[in-house]
Amino acid sequence: MNLTNQLLLNFKFNKNYFEQDYYLSSSNQEAYNLINSWPKWLKKTTNVFGEKFSGKSHLSSIFEKKTTCIKVFSKEFTNETIQNFKTKHALIIEDFDENFPENLLYTLLNLVEQESKFLLITSLKPLNKFNFKLPDLISRINNCLIIGLKNPDDNLISALLTKNLSDRQINIDKKLIEYIIKRIDRSYEKIFLFIHKIDQLSLQKGKPINLKSVKEVLKIIR
Repeated sequence: MNLTNQLLLNFKFNKNYFEQDYYLSSSNQEAYNLINSWPKWLKKTTNVFGEKFSGKSHLSSIFEKKTTCIKVFSKEFTNETIQNFKTKHALIIEDFDENFPENLLYTLLNLVEQESKFLLITSLKPLNKFNFKLPDLISRINNCLIIGLKNPDDNLISALLTKNLSDRQINIDKKLIEYIIKRIDRSYEKIFLFIHKIDQLSLQKGKPINLKSVKEVLKIIR
């Protein structure tokens, strides 16, 4: 486990996802529009991919509220999930990875098409970049709709910093936000690591965050 993941293990993310809390920008507009266009999807199976903390789970939670649905993490998926899915309109598989059995995925994709159901899969990389072996499965995957969440733009970085720091009772000057935006890596993981470290520093010092604190944390997370 790398240092970033270790530091974020105990970081409390908000699991109560509300649509009004989803910040729109050029980075995620396409994926958001797709979720909200349901049930008028061009394909029955959709894959939304993006790096950690990019908002995939938030989007899947928005979709989950739209219909009768089952949500399951990839590692917890079983044949029983497929049986339960038969009584629902949609299925969400979160954190799809290489350990998912190919035969099971092929069976699932066939069920979606045959019974006119809907499937949303979230993953770190696009489904068509996985090293599948079954030719029929590869053909099915190539027929899915695949949309990526891009690196955050300035507006989204500003919104994420402002909201998450405010949630931790940390007030930060707008000029400092602008300073951070110009210097932080455009990575969701680095943004949330910055928030985590600033929160720690604020609690330790018991003082408002200033430019010196910001510089210190930016140096730590490089």
